[in-house]
Amino acid sequence: MKRIIKGANISGPVLIIAMLLFTVLQSQGQKIKPAASGYAPVNGIKVYYEVYGKGRPIVLLHGAFYTIEMNWGQLIPELSKTRKVIAIEMQGHGHTPFSDRKLSHANMAKDVEGVMNYLKIDSADIVGYSMGGSVAYKFAIQSPKRVRKLVIISSTYKSSGWLPAVNNGFKALKPEFFTNTPIHTAYDAVAPDKTKWTKFLEQMIVFAGEPFDFGDANIAKISAPVLIISGDNDGVDKVELMKTYQLLGGGVSADLQPMPKSHLAIVPFQSHVSLMTQTKTILGYMNDFLK
Repeated sequence: MKRIIKGANISGPVLIIAMLLFTVLQSQGQKIKPAASGYAPVNGIKVYYEVYGKGRPIVLLHGAFYTIEMNWGQLIPELSKTRKVIAIEMQGHGHTPFSDRKLSHANMAKDVEGVMNYLKIDSADIVGYSMGGSVAYKFAIQSPKRVRKLVIISSTYKSSGWLPAVNNGFKALKPEFFTNTPIHTAYDAVAPDKTKWTKFLEQMIVFAGEPFDFGDANIAKISAPVLIISGDNDGVDKVELMKTYQLLGGGVSADLQPMPKSHLAIVPFQSHVSLMTQTKTILGYMNDFLK
């Protein structure tokens, strides 16, 4: 563990920190069995999904290197009490097999639509954390009619939305940082082909290091209400975050004009990873926004 921390200190990439907190997230989660699970054949690959509960559908998109259980283990038991929860593991993650297909936000957003088609879901509330949040933004741009409401947790639609330290951290990632970590253990526990571990890491590191920007104009065109949740110290540039909120119609004086349909929540004393352990806080914001 000391070796990993030393490597992470090069620039403090948040994904390395995520490894160290994996067991914390797991131990606090209340495990329940999905009502259904399987693979949806979409866009040349097979995407793993799990379904919990009944009600209006809500789709959960995890962060980079995460699995469903790691990212959503605490929220699924609560959300599934009143909602039909569809959790997806994206290309190469968890149960979803590794593929040589280019890993991109656009492709993963198409995969989300493909899973919804496979499960015969016309529209849903979409929730994305970190990488999953970026995919959720892309999905809302590519498939606007499939989104009822959008929840973005600690994420951005462009590289410059992260602080420079985070972007430098992405560039510093190396496969050896992940060796013998809890994330490696989690991968081996569910991956259909454990021999793809190194290829998966190499593909993810290339993906993480590629600059992206979905365009301010495209974000401004998102018609679905958006809830943005961010930790005050989660690596997201708060100046850029406020600009994003303004593009979505927020940042006004609601005493002088109507309250905007999109919401912004900054959770104090939270990092990128610790934010996802604040189950009651996140659930409270989501329930108020989605009802």
